[in-house]
Order: sequence, then C-alpha cells, then structure tokens
Amino acid sequence: MKRFFKRLAWTCVVLFILLNIIGAFHAWKFTHFYEDGGRRNKLPEQMSTGEKIKTILFGVRIAKSATTSFPLVPYETVLLHTAGGLRLEGWWIPAKAAKGTVILFHGYNGNKGSLFPEADRFRSLGYNTFLLDFRAHGNSEGYTCSVGYKEAEDVKLAWDYVKEKSNQPIILWGVSMGAAAILKAVPEYGLTPKQLILQCPFATLTDAVKSRMRSVHLPAFPFSQILTFWGGVEQGFWGAGFKPERYARQIHMPVLYFYGKQDIRVMPQETQEVFSHLGTRQKKLYIFPNAGHQSFCGKDSVAWMKEVSAFLQQ
Repeated sequence: MKRFFKRLAWTCVVLFILLNIIGAFHAWKFTHFYEDGGRRNKLPEQMSTGEKIKTILFGVRIAKSATTSFPLVPYETVLLHTAGGLRLEGWWIPAKAAKGTVILFHGYNGNKGSLFPEADRFRSLGYNTFLLDFRAHGNSEGYTCSVGYKEAEDVKLAWDYVKEKSNQPIILWGVSMGAAAILKAVPEYGLTPKQLILQCPFATLTDAVKSRMRSVHLPAFPFSQILTFWGGVEQGFWGAGFKPERYARQIHMPVLYFYGKQDIRVMPQETQEVFSHLGTRQKKLYIFPNAGHQSFCGKDSVAWMKEVSAFLQQ
C-alpha cells in the first residue's frame, strides 16, 4: 500500500511538471508573434480536427499582423516611443471643423487598418480620429504581446500625443484587448477622456485564456490557470491580477458598452461583471443580437451609428 501511494505521488508530480511545461510553452506561443510573410492566422474555430490536435500538442505559430490597408483620405503618420524603446505607429486623420478626437484601439493580433469603418463614421460625426498599432502589431515594433497589460502604456502614449495636438474633448474607443487596455490605462495614468466606448472586453486575463481553451476543446481547468501564470511570468507581471473588471470600478466618465449575443470568446457573465462594476451611473449596455466577437459597425452599421451618435451628443 505504501508503494502504491509513493507511485501515485510520483505520478502526480510528473503530471504537474508536464502540465507546467506544456503551459509555459503554450503561453510563450500565445504572446510571441513572428514575421511570416503576410500569412493569415486561422481562428481556432476555423481549424480542422487535425490542426486543433497539433495546436494542443505543440501550440500555434502566430504571425504578426500586417497593416495592408491605408486611409483613402489625407492623413499623417505618427511615431511614438515606449519607455522600453519600441516605436509605435499611428495615423492622425483630421475631420473638418472637428469638435473632438476619437482614439481607436484594435484587438489581439489586429491592426489599425481594420478600424476604417468605425473611424470613417466618427469623422462623419465631426471627430478627428487617431488610430494606433499596439506594440507587436501592424507597423509597430516588437513581437511580444501582453494581451492588454503593457499595452495600457500605448494607450497613454496615444492620449499624450492627441492631448498635445488639440485641446478639444477626447473619446477613447477600443475593442476586446483594446478595450481591456483602456480600462487599465485610464485609472493607472489618470486619463480624463470625455467618454469611453468599449466593445466586448474580457473580464480577466484568465477568462481570456479560458476562451482560447474552449476554442480548441481543452478543459478550462487547470490549463487556463497554468497558462495565465506562465504568461505573466514570461511577461514580467502577475497574470492572475490582470482584471479589467476590477479596473472598471475606477471608471467615472460616461461609457457606451457594446456586446454581441453570439460571442463565443467573451461570455455573457464577463460582460455583466465588467459593466456592473463600472464606477459611473452614466453607462449603457447595448447588445447586438446577431453579432459575435467582431466589428459591430461592420455587422450592423445602422444600429451602431444610432447608438454612437446619440451617446456622443450627451
């Protein structure tokens, strides 16, 4: 009997070590991008069964997103620099007789070139737009992504640039990782935007990792906790402590919050958690019934424009 428990203990130790090795490997793959000749990354739900099995065993090589679309209206390319020396690229696109500026932030593995539908409509409403490639995305330098944690500094840099360029009101708009970075940046750096427009941010980094586990049919426990831990260790922060729902408590300006009812990445309870924790009474949650984790402006431009226009007039 003693020998049995000894073997059981050693088996548990070996499994624990193996799970952590796999977790550390997957966390590295998830947060490190590669130059890969414009290769398009497949979403997990687009993978075949064989590709999903390969992903489970070996992780997935994620190509750095490429900015291949450019504004069709006059614009200025802006270069910003992080404290760590990374060069970030943004586009300043002015509007005629502007009454303010909207700064737009894309999601994980996205780029500023994907934000034209929203930017065009903001300018039609009389707002300058500033579009930024986060570090490790698009035309910005770097290959390491922290899924919103360090990207909060990028939000601050964009804010500083626009603040120096114009003394008009500033609105922050972000989707998914971009929205999470905004939620962290506003209280951390004392930013004072007039309004926020947030689209489907995750509640915690662990929740974001759970989403990835669901998409490849791996059990959320214990893989999401292991990946969150190692992802944070590899990036130099406590992964389990990255909680946009907690930062939401320190948000005191008006917020328009968008969510897609068909979203399979961010769960309804995450949305309710972040929204309910927002520290402002001037908030509205609008749910797009037929949209998933995507551009709501692209999916239902009429409803999107109606909600945004009414919100900006407040």
